[in-house]
Amino acid sequence: MCGIVGIVGKSNAERIILNGLERLEYRGYDSAGLYVADRTSDHLVKAQGRIKNLEEKVTSEVTGTIGIGHTRWATHGKPSEMNAHPHTSANQALVLVHNGVIENFEELHQEYLSNHQFEGQTDTEIVVHLIEVLKEQDNSTTKAAFKKALSLIRGSYAFALVEKNDPETIYVAKNKSPLLIGLGDGFNVICSDALAMLDQTTHFVEIEDGEMVTVTADAIEIEDPKGNLVYRESYEAQLDLTDIEKGTYPYYMLKEIDDQPTVMRRLIQEYQGESGEVVIDAALKNELLASDRIYIIACGTSNHAGWAAKSILEKLTQIPVEVHLSSEFGYNMPLLSAKPFFLFLSQSGETADSRQVLVTINQLGLPSLTITNVAGSTLSREANHTLLLHAGPEIAVASTKAYTAQIAVMTLLAKAIGDEKAVPEALDFDVFHELSIVASAMEALVDEKAVISQFAEDFLSDTRNAFYIGRGNDYYVSMEAALKLKEISYIQAEGFAAGELKHGTIALIEEGTPVIGVITEEVTGSHTRGNLKEVESRGAHTLVIVSQELAKATDQIILPNVHPLVTSLVAVVPTQLLAYFATLQRGFDVDKPRNLAKSVTVE
Repeated sequence: MCGIVGIVGKSNAERIILNGLERLEYRGYDSAGLYVADRTSDHLVKAQGRIKNLEEKVTSEVTGTIGIGHTRWATHGKPSEMNAHPHTSANQALVLVHNGVIENFEELHQEYLSNHQFEGQTDTEIVVHLIEVLKEQDNSTTKAAFKKALSLIRGSYAFALVEKNDPETIYVAKNKSPLLIGLGDGFNVICSDALAMLDQTTHFVEIEDGEMVTVTADAIEIEDPKGNLVYRESYEAQLDLTDIEKGTYPYYMLKEIDDQPTVMRRLIQEYQGESGEVVIDAALKNELLASDRIYIIACGTSNHAGWAAKSILEKLTQIPVEVHLSSEFGYNMPLLSAKPFFLFLSQSGETADSRQVLVTINQLGLPSLTITNVAGSTLSREANHTLLLHAGPEIAVASTKAYTAQIAVMTLLAKAIGDEKAVPEALDFDVFHELSIVASAMEALVDEKAVISQFAEDFLSDTRNAFYIGRGNDYYVSMEAALKLKEISYIQAEGFAAGELKHGTIALIEEGTPVIGVITEEVTGSHTRGNLKEVESRGAHTLVIVSQELAKATDQIILPNVHPLVTSLVAVVPTQLLAYFATLQRGFDVDKPRNLAKSVTVE
């Protein structure tokens, strides 16, 4: 969602901020702005729409040695230049950017700001006005007023605050929303994601919830909520700027689809021991071995990955698995088993809904594992254990390689636990060999771009809606396939259990409605084919994605054969490409779909 960047102690702050904001575009946003200053001047520039609109408004005189910038994803108030960040106090002396949602903004307005006039409708503008009022009431410093405001605020936030009369200090604080301090030589930076400032530094310091940090060019001072000073070691981001470049690709999404075979091979390298075993921390294995049920907690694409891995985990570990939506589980927790184990899936490791569940789990003292793409992320730090996806940065909003990496890592985990329990299915399953076959199968599929582009044109170029159907794991692939299609092409797409069509949904089938069937399971394949015949008789335009060993002469997309446990990893690839080409053919931005954010950091 929203992104924050800032810098103090370096000339051309405006260019550094613009570059940082461009690297945060993947998070999703609808407006952007920046504030820069030095000892002689200051400048506030905001624009609705893309970063390029903001860049066009940053003239040569807009320069400084301190600055903060922001990309906004609207929560309070419609997308507009007026509601874009940064926001200023009533006297224009304070400038603030904010990620998150202030839950008690109306109460703060009524109690402290009833006589104030506001330019927009954001909760952020109320906060910066509040800091001004508290500063005047107590005749205090900006830092003291900021600290007092933090004690009054309820909700999620990452703040960066600058005082015009002090162009050498940025005050920052966070609660639930991600924020990092980057350490430079004679300068320091702030950012929501290390990717934003990799051209400035690779050394970062994490901020914990409730902490406030004073950032100057030469130092950072971290304080806990009681005012105690905190010292924390920095860490080095294991990323390279080349990791976030498109290279010759027109869109990140296409690059990331093509990355998937490489990711599979990288996971083999990362998790294979010298004796061919899966290398998993012993404490993690012991906690899983002691559990009687695994609860997978995730949102969106990660939730679909959980469903796709459910049968793999159950067959190889002989431990029952439940898959839950984070946003539902957090407020409607079911009756738990006697020895539950919680597995959190998140590409970013910052998903607010999942973190809300993890906080509760930690309070209950229950064991947890986060599987994520981002080392040092909030979900990684706060869970008992972490397994990394090693997928490299995923920039496109629509997740592709993180989804398949999540399934692969859960497969590796299942193999490790199954081997410890001597489960026959696990002992007979050579996971590294099978993942190498998957990698080759993925390569064959991504090489079929021209064929799949034509299918996208034939089936999806002018349709209003579409259906994916399948049974068992093919149903779970259908769920993810439909999500990919709807989120970037805006086709109203749904993934259904094929057998459920005739229990109501078949009423939506009209002449020409695209219905895409996924068939990789022998036991259910003939049933799904029967369902496809049912919709064809009602005018549907059907496309079949099928494993080679189950294929018929009239089927259109043939998948290379892989082990039955991991067919989801290959079946999803053509659906990713179908969504990609359908979006291109409709003239939309593949990487930045409307209204969506890559990292969902508010509940």
